[in-house]
Amino acid sequence: MEWIGAGSLLAWLWLLLGQGFFWRTDVRLPDRRDPDRWPSVAVVVPARDEAAVLPASLPTLLAQKYPGRAEVFLIDDGSTDGTGALARELAAAGGGLRLTVASPGEPEPGWTGKLWAVRHGIALARERTAPEYLLLTDADIAHAPDSLRELVAAARSAGLDLVSQMARLRVATFWERLVVPAFVYFFGQLYPFRWVNRPGARTTAAAGGCVLLRRETAERAGVPEAIRHAVIDDVSLARAVRRVGGTVWLGLADRVTSVRPYPRLAELWRMVSRSAYAQLRHRPLLLLGTVLGLALVYLAPPAALLAGLAGGAPVVAALGGAAWAVMCGTYLPMLRHYRQPPCAAPLLPFTALLYLLMTVDSAVQHYRGRGAAWKGRTYGAP
Repeated sequence: MEWIGAGSLLAWLWLLLGQGFFWRTDVRLPDRRDPDRWPSVAVVVPARDEAAVLPASLPTLLAQKYPGRAEVFLIDDGSTDGTGALARELAAAGGGLRLTVASPGEPEPGWTGKLWAVRHGIALARERTAPEYLLLTDADIAHAPDSLRELVAAARSAGLDLVSQMARLRVATFWERLVVPAFVYFFGQLYPFRWVNRPGARTTAAAGGCVLLRRETAERAGVPEAIRHAVIDDVSLARAVRRVGGTVWLGLADRVTSVRPYPRLAELWRMVSRSAYAQLRHRPLLLLGTVLGLALVYLAPPAALLAGLAGGAPVVAALGGAAWAVMCGTYLPMLRHYRQPPCAAPLLPFTALLYLLMTVDSAVQHYRGRGAAWKGRTYGAP
């Protein structure tokens, strides 16, 4: 047990100092200044059965205070709950930016529904306005009134082809408080923002809820056709942009928020498990390595501490306690970002165990033919 505790502590010391300071939460939009000329922007919103969240999100897009030309395209992806009609009613009642609602029909073979809708929205925008930038945002994302202005100013000032912000997710229920901050924490650990933001970096990612993309770069990268099968479309999009020499930036958002509720563990479980095995490229060996890695890094510290205390092995207890302390210390900034109490930090091993089980379940569902299931559709490995 002593070597397990030592291995876990060494792993945490490496994560603390050698993994791009992933645990810090100070990566915000880069310094920006207003451009001499504000470029035109098309806001593309893929939406499938989103009537429950649209009243809290769509009006914030239509109310954007943007000095240049901007238009919103909501693409109704086969909704059965009146999403399209509700969007038109909200636009008529609230005014603001011009809204176009359209439906592309069922996706062609090889396309995910979301990317099929994005393709249709980009095509409509190109025909109507030939925008210089595209804001790709999900139907559950609410934006502060100056969100679009800030994104464009950052992209122009820093010469960025893709600017993405990780929206602040909802944390209202017990399960949301337990699982959601850890979700963003794990994402940052896998894709350290500082590494992503280095020019030419191999580590590349984006957060799909809020992506500002230069249209010319999207065309050079063949987006979205080049990633039409991607379940994890945001990371695939960033990689496609970087493959053609585009510059990518990713950070946390303060005033871009998700309004989608996840009141029960079951909803959060589906959110994670639908794409977890796709993240591992549907490879059993990667799944095995992930399970062992999660066990060593997150489960071993409390196990070593308790085993050492119970068995009278002070060295084992000290190693486990030290690893657990470092783990908690790296989690505190994310808890502060989500305005959660520091006393929640020691619960991270339990949350990690849930994510481990979600990942295994994702693989099980894949081999049962129900992998990447979302809103009535199932996507297999590409």
